[in-house]
Amino acid sequence: MRSFTYLRPSTPAEAVAAIAEGGPEARFLAGGTTLHDLMKLGVEAPRTIIDITRLEALERFDTSGPDELVFGALARMSDVAADRRLREDYPALSEALWKAASQQLRNMARVGANLLQRTRCAYFRGGEAFPCNKRRPGSGCAALDGIDRGNALLGASDACAAVYPGDWGVALAAFDAVVDTLSPRGERSIPVLDLHREPGATPDVETTLAADELIVRIRVPRSEVGRASTYHKIRDRESYAFALASAAVAVRLDAGVVAEARVALGGVATRPWRSTEAEEVLIGQPLTEEVAQRAGQAALAAARPGLHNAFKVDLGARTVTDALMIARERAEQP
Repeated sequence: MRSFTYLRPSTPAEAVAAIAEGGPEARFLAGGTTLHDLMKLGVEAPRTIIDITRLEALERFDTSGPDELVFGALARMSDVAADRRLREDYPALSEALWKAASQQLRNMARVGANLLQRTRCAYFRGGEAFPCNKRRPGSGCAALDGIDRGNALLGASDACAAVYPGDWGVALAAFDAVVDTLSPRGERSIPVLDLHREPGATPDVETTLAADELIVRIRVPRSEVGRASTYHKIRDRESYAFALASAAVAVRLDAGVVAEARVALGGVATRPWRSTEAEEVLIGQPLTEEVAQRAGQAALAAARPGLHNAFKVDLGARTVTDALMIARERAEQP
């Protein structure tokens, strides 16, 4: 790990001014649960670290508003997951946080920074011995002809098939969340579905954020569909593991028929993936297991498996099906 300059701004405005001055080799430090790892591995080597953990104005969150839920970017994952209103009104959002990492990490990690965690692809993290276009543009992708068991089925390109690793971002994608950002040019709002880029020919450019832009809050429009929701995560072990496949789903039933549906996928795509194809299968249909299976199959219809991850096509479809059955049970509760 090389030496770096450490700064601790006292306001968000000071933070974005500092990163603008620091240039492309400056990084924000929030929870640090990803940045520390990548610095130790040599994947990240910032010359300036801007510690924003003391910006108390960004720690607050409010789930009681009539129009939207508001989460400060530095709210701790564990605090948000435990919020009573969130557990009751949007169980998928709470579950996505509870099922992420370990309790120790949830106590450190922040909800805004969690959206920006980088892939767990072993070739990305493995160092210069392995070609990786995400780590070193133009070097190639070792995963394409290597061990791609955990790689993406959706949104991949010839340059990269690394999976987006997060859970929280997938759940937010199901509920049309928006992130508010601050930069030296002012504030702007970005739909979560537009925050992450597919790799294309430039997999090293992972989001639509500018280099000097800071996420300050996340907003989720309030909706009745949130109550009958779940985040269903399938992984190699029950805790502290990343998803092989996951689904954030929500439904609203009218006389047993699906009036509204939300389906987002994780563990199988290069970014949080909203499946309008699955939602279209559900709308206007009784939520039977057969219909749920059709929705799951529609969600993975465009999958492009590699050498070792074809099993995730069926796994992803089954994950959506099971999640929809959980959501149906919740929708039917008085």
